[in-house]
Amino acid sequence: MAELAGDVTGASVLEIGGGIGAIELELLEAGAARATNVELSRGYEHEAGALLAERGLADRVDRRIGDFVTDAEAIEPHDVVVMHRVVCCYPDVDALVGAAAAHTRGRLVLTYPRERPFVRAGARIANAILRLSRSTFRVYVHPVDRIGVVAGAHGLGLAACRRHGLVWESAAYGRA
Repeated sequence: MAELAGDVTGASVLEIGGGIGAIELELLEAGAARATNVELSRGYEHEAGALLAERGLADRVDRRIGDFVTDAEAIEPHDVVVMHRVVCCYPDVDALVGAAAAHTRGRLVLTYPRERPFVRAGARIANAILRLSRSTFRVYVHPVDRIGVVAGAHGLGLAACRRHGLVWESAAYGRA
């Protein structure tokens, strides 16, 4: 994932749905100047804080709790925007990718489920189990071409694409 971000020396990084912030930590150690992490769940905060302190990076990371799409106006654009396995967790791909692309000064890097019949079937099974367990969380396999269309509408073009096994695909979109 970090290799798709390109040269991050001196860059600002926005990680959307970053959990404990493993990718932003990797990018900071690769030379990024600062990072912002926007995460829906407070459940990652203790471990994220410990990791930042352990690596001496706490002063270079701004962690925020909230829905990036609804909170986007309060967040400034960044050089590199990362969404690793986040697109599959959000119901509105256009809103999520659109907000992320609008916040991208340089590169938008995403990992999402490949659009394949067995991946869609797996998502349907997972969602049935989630419904039975009364969870409100759902898994989404959005049309991959929508990601490109929305990124393109914000002036981003496909720079690289990599497949990871049978389920996941990563792509980097950049400014011309």
